[in-house]
Amino acid sequence: MPSRSLFATQFYEGRIDDAALIAEVEASVRALAEDDRAGRGWSKANGYRGYTSYASLDDLPVRDPVFADLKRALDRHVMVFARDCAFDLGGRKLKLDSLWVNVLKPGGTHSGHIHPHSVVSGTAYIAVPPGSGALKLEDPRLPMLMAAPGRTPDAVEALRPFVYAEPAVGSVFLWESWLRHEVMPNQAKSDRISVSFNYRM
Repeated sequence: MPSRSLFATQFYEGRIDDAALIAEVEASVRALAEDDRAGRGWSKANGYRGYTSYASLDDLPVRDPVFADLKRALDRHVMVFARDCAFDLGGRKLKLDSLWVNVLKPGGTHSGHIHPHSVVSGTAYIAVPPGSGALKLEDPRLPMLMAAPGRTPDAVEALRPFVYAEPAVGSVFLWESWLRHEVMPNQAKSDRISVSFNYRM
């Protein structure tokens, strides 16, 4: 009897093709990075190389219509991903719980983490200079593999312990919030700009 794949981990790659919206989001993010003193202070105190509004602003879609437009685009992607995951939502839709911006300077990175208390997490990529770093996804079974040998270099993606997703401007990546991931170092000569978010029931 042949082998079959069980317990799949879904990862979604979509796009926002509205170049005008991407440009408007970039302008708003750069303005926030200038004006949000609390966010800059938190970033410096916590070793974030650049700027994030993660701990300072929790109302971006209300504060700025550009982020409201972005939210509507993200809602559509999340709806498709929820269907791909066969979530039983009881006729409801997942709701945006939090949304924050990131300006990652050259040399900046973000170590491995998960997003507790949410169902779907993701990132929309606004400025992606060449070499600015992939999203590294970790096999959730990794801590339990114990004596398992490593995988061969030609192993199919579904069997690799780590998968690197390379973004482009307009990319939307979605994953279930329990999936551990990290941002690889920005080796570009300019900032990488992204918008991260969580959705919950």
